[in-house]
Amino acid sequence: MFLFGKSSAMPAPESALPGRPEPILDPAPHHVSGRPIAGPYPDGTEIAELALGCFWGAEKGFWQLPGVWVTAVGYQGGFTPNATYQEACSGKTGHAEAVRVVFDPSKITYEELLKHFWEAHDPTQGMRQGNDVGTQYRSAIFPRTTEQRALAIASRNTYQARLTAAGFGAITTEITGPPAPDFFFAEDYHQQYLSKNPSGYCPDHGTGVACPIGVGVASTG
Repeated sequence: MFLFGKSSAMPAPESALPGRPEPILDPAPHHVSGRPIAGPYPDGTEIAELALGCFWGAEKGFWQLPGVWVTAVGYQGGFTPNATYQEACSGKTGHAEAVRVVFDPSKITYEELLKHFWEAHDPTQGMRQGNDVGTQYRSAIFPRTTEQRALAIASRNTYQARLTAAGFGAITTEITGPPAPDFFFAEDYHQQYLSKNPSGYCPDHGTGVACPIGVGVASTG
């Protein structure tokens, strides 16, 4: 992205930026599908919220998956309500750049979304992805239900075994929830950025290691 945060340490809650009570976004329809990014969402859909580095490319990867109804990007996992991009990049909010994925579980499962999540970035890098350095680029899963949490932990354990066999280190992905921390929508120009800017910044930080989930991994661990 154009403004790289450099803080690799989470702020204490009492030292985080105060933010604001009002949302910073009046959500426009999804630039690709035309659907409402902030809802209402159709009955029967579910929500997954994940962070895997720069949210521009991360969001595109999810909106392209069959069964995903709509996507949005925002700030999550920190302390500053309705943070701005500049505030998130300061390292003083504690937020990660996150993607909200609204999906139809009859067409794509949460496990299949997790498979894409693990394969689309390097979850062993701590507070960074490649040259993007800072707390906002960390890897995170924000489960909204106990079932999502169990599946997230099971997938992490399964993928760790594959990564270890391939010579990678320990997964640093945080799993926080349920309840998931509040998701604050990012500014309009970040929403579906790579649809609006097809040649925009979109690095590939995947490890190249396949994640064998979405095929009945037991939700234990």
